Amino acid sequence: MDVFEAIRKRRSIRKYLDKDVPDELIKKILDAARWAPSAKNSQPWEFIIVKDKEKIKKFAEIKKQEWIKTAPVLIFVVANPRVHKIYHAIDCARATQNACLAAFALGLGTCIINCYELSEVKKMLNIPDDLILVEAFSLGWPAESPTKSRKPLEDIVYEEEYGKKWIK
Repeated sequence: MDVFEAIRKRRSIRKYLDKDVPDELIKKILDAARWAPSAKNSQPWEFIIVKDKEKIKKFAEIKKQEWIKTAPVLIFVVANPRVHKIYHAIDCARATQNACLAAFALGLGTCIINCYELSEVKKMLNIPDDLILVEAFSLGWPAESPTKSRKPLEDIVYEEEYGKKWIK
């Protein structure tokens, strides 16, 4: 799949088919994640794959988002701030974006879920206190095809300084 097509067509999926995601696809997706750029090539990310329905249900309840219960897989993204003190969360977000685009290219759906440092989730997943829970993303076979638009470039791009429209 062309990278521009993946960027334009990928959408957040909040409804999944009741169908397992093979481990070999999860491996491909996480391999794409680990190739994300990071500050000084620090690669501060670690991932926790959760397939256990009770843990998924508990996470959905913590987040107060029923749709999460339909996800066959959740992947939690954990940062190690010791490898880079400033940019670890940004680097993890880059890795998550790579994962989501790779999943889309494989026919899977994802939705990034904010859960930054939720203590209940850290405890549930046994994440050490010195590591940072950055976010999670759901993963599964889509049971919906949402559409969304984007703001036009002329509304969000400036030339040389803020407010000076870039018109091309």
